[in-house]
Amino acid sequence: MDVSLIIPMYNEAANIERTLYQVSRVMNFLKYSYEIIIVNDGSKDNTLELLKKAASRNKKIVLCNHLINRGLGNALKTGFNISKGNIIIPLDADLSYNARYISILINKLESNPDCDLVTLSPYMGGGRVLKVPFFRLLISKLGNRVIAYALSAKLHTVTCMVRAYRREVIDSLDLDSEGPEIQMEILAKVLNLGFKVEEIPAVLTARVGGKSKFKLKSGVSRHLLLSLYEKPMLLFGVIGLLTLLAGMSLGIYATVLAFQGKLGTGRALVNLIILLVTSGIIMFFFGFIANQILFVQKELYKIKKQQKNLSLQLKKK
Repeated sequence: MDVSLIIPMYNEAANIERTLYQVSRVMNFLKYSYEIIIVNDGSKDNTLELLKKAASRNKKIVLCNHLINRGLGNALKTGFNISKGNIIIPLDADLSYNARYISILINKLESNPDCDLVTLSPYMGGGRVLKVPFFRLLISKLGNRVIAYALSAKLHTVTCMVRAYRREVIDSLDLDSEGPEIQMEILAKVLNLGFKVEEIPAVLTARVGGKSKFKLKSGVSRHLLLSLYEKPMLLFGVIGLLTLLAGMSLGIYATVLAFQGKLGTGRALVNLIILLVTSGIIMFFFGFIANQILFVQKELYKIKKQQKNLSLQLKKK
């Protein structure tokens, strides 16, 4: 099998016919052997019924069904686990990125043997965003910048689901996320394992049919949590610095009062200064410990990758 296309769907009845037609048209033109893995993630509309009809007409469709909604992360993991392709490409059910990007992703991956993962980016030069609400777009851009900084990645977009993976990349990953944060988890682990990632500019358009699954509050929370996980000093360092500055400022203030003879016993103020300075040092210490734990975890990822590769080699023999 050359290519596995994975399409998670939740209440996507309005998009099924158009999406499957466009994806099949592109793949038939490319002449690759392929499969379209559709994971119905507990849809409450008639998505499953329509997918069963589509699968009966198109033998390229592999239909998986979650009885309840288990989240995007679990839907993708289901697709990854049953995929057979040497190249694996997840797609949005509403084709927010045109189906023509399938061929562009494949060509980019095959023309560059040093590249392991290709991702689309509407935020890099040559990319565009069309008809997406301004506030949602602003949150997305800021979130991508913060996460890219936390991952120490020279990337413009880290949350895009539409990517082309080599088989060995997916086989090397142990994934935990159950929701949309899986996109960031994958990228973090891919970079840590030393795989090469490239971006190509793309046009992102607002969905035409169905209802958006984006939730502002949970989206912002996911971005912040991942950023703090990958760069714990963002939290501990900033709080520690502010606490130290507050303690030092009070220390200067107390010194001035002492020279003016206005400090008196000043016991409460001195105790507060000691508390602030000590707390700041402790916060920096926590940040250092968290960084060390993160380093150990990343080394464990590499060991697991080596174990998986060895296991695959033994199975081939």
